Amino acid sequence: MPMNYAKTGLLLAALTGILVAMGAVAGGATGMVIAFVVALGMNLFSLWQSDKLVLRMYGAEEVTEQSGGQYYAIVRDLAARAQLPMPRVYIMNNPQPNAFATGRNPQNAAVSASTGLLEMLSPEEVAGVMAHELAHVKNYDTLTMAVAATIGGAVSMLAQYLQFGALFGGHRENNSGVGWIGTLVAMIVAPMAAMMVQMAVSRSREYQADRLGGMICGNPLWLASALRKIEQYARGIRNEPAEAAPATAHLFIINPLTGEGMDNLFSTHPNTQNRIAALERLAAELGPGASRLPQQASTYRATQSGPWGNAGAADRPRGPWG
Repeated sequence: MPMNYAKTGLLLAALTGILVAMGAVAGGATGMVIAFVVALGMNLFSLWQSDKLVLRMYGAEEVTEQSGGQYYAIVRDLAARAQLPMPRVYIMNNPQPNAFATGRNPQNAAVSASTGLLEMLSPEEVAGVMAHELAHVKNYDTLTMAVAATIGGAVSMLAQYLQFGALFGGHRENNSGVGWIGTLVAMIVAPMAAMMVQMAVSRSREYQADRLGGMICGNPLWLASALRKIEQYARGIRNEPAEAAPATAHLFIINPLTGEGMDNLFSTHPNTQNRIAALERLAAELGPGASRLPQQASTYRATQSGPWGNAGAADRPRGPWG
């Protein structure tokens, strides 16, 4: 945990420097001071409110034990296995199968899955995905990821401001052209900074969360099967909020970007096939009990009705796992 806090501090310092430099380009010495003050405020906001911002950005809605059905029950059981406090449980109305966790510590954590994920995966595969997200919570990865998403978004917004100013005559008062050059550099650096934010969240965190998640759910092949399905479908289904805010891509279990922009240059996640291979090796280490691929007949069979549980009656619509 102390190492994660140190990494978060370094990340905040680097992003603050970028934001201040861009402020200087936008408004000289005054802009630099304003950007520094804004950066301090953003840093504090990121530490305490970034989870709420990210959840709101993706339109995530909280569910309860009554409304969450089988999905909520899976998270509750996994949290107990991981010896974690029960996180808040959310769902995103999004057809792309994906999920993320957020929150500055386990006591203030939240997990969110998309409707696409709950509809496409079996209960065991959902358990593997949510175990991965709880592993991020247990490792305190969510603190760094949420801070990176919030500050990276601020950098991107300032870049858009500079582009707008350049388009409508910003920096014309600078006859030497230095203002234009500085603006152009900032407009190029800002998107790269957003990618740096994503890359700052080390890919090794995903491997660590995969391994710990496989151990939490008890069968690494559940997560391996889920990753295979999510990778297959996610690239073909646009995630509009993620495309609009690429600095948040590193939050998800699989990169939510379709590759239309700078996602072609950098990747925020390890190669999925390599992750699957690592999980298969872990399953072999754990022995025969972890060698069974997930089936639709589930040990997580729902005991409650709800939008993500079984309908429970022949004349009612069946749930996505029914």
